[in-house]
Amino acid sequence: MVKAFFWDEMENLEDESWHSPSEGILGKLPLQAKIWAESLPWHQRRYVLSLCYLMCAASPEMQAEFLDDYTADGLVSRQLDDKDTEQRVRDYLAMFRIQTDLSAAVLRQYIRQFYIHSAQDARRQPDLYLESALRLVFSTEERNNVFNYILGFELLKMMFRMSWRQHERLYRLQRNQDEFISLYIKPIQHTHRVNSIIVPKDAGVFFAKRDYFVQKPEISEKKLVELVMVTFTTDIVSHFGFSIIRHPNSLIFDYDYIMNPEQELIFDAPFSE
Repeated sequence: MVKAFFWDEMENLEDESWHSPSEGILGKLPLQAKIWAESLPWHQRRYVLSLCYLMCAASPEMQAEFLDDYTADGLVSRQLDDKDTEQRVRDYLAMFRIQTDLSAAVLRQYIRQFYIHSAQDARRQPDLYLESALRLVFSTEERNNVFNYILGFELLKMMFRMSWRQHERLYRLQRNQDEFISLYIKPIQHTHRVNSIIVPKDAGVFFAKRDYFVQKPEISEKKLVELVMVTFTTDIVSHFGFSIIRHPNSLIFDYDYIMNPEQELIFDAPFSE
């Protein structure tokens, strides 16, 4: 019934009603898109209006699915054209000994995940989701942000799989330890706790045998992705990757020191909550 009314109203529109002042909606489009939109005959304009109507009525999750199907191939090809940024991300992944290969399939998966993660964040600001997705389509700078997101997300996955002892070794290397603990370590360990991945026992007893402190989390890949997405927003993930690409020493990392085989640690205490 609603759709029938909508299209009855559309039939009554004159061609001139499509045109708007430059400061209106069309004026906000990139110039080439504006010229294309204004050049469409009426029957094609109806298709555009139909798409706008359906997108506005769709949930963020449905928008993400549509955008993935409609734009991912083009976005992947554009991402692969940015050889410099892609190579820098590859180099950093190798430096952190992360095995992820930035193939076209992985890029497409990450683009879809970026949409879904954004939709998840948008529960607080749902009106900003589609806007951010369109920026990804139209903006070269925003597309570069996908590489920042990939690097940040892969690093957070690595940290989710660390023991709390390895977390301690990692944060002790950082220049601003308090900020690093607050921004990354505590949220990860909180997620470990509430999902019963790490269950602290006798945490307040100094001489207790703290097996939980050296326990390596066992998390499937699917669960790992879900946990990172619910623990961190897209902005935090992207900023983490961007900070490393922009300033290589923003994350100090010594693989051999951090990943040393765990030993019985009676006198080593984790940082205080």
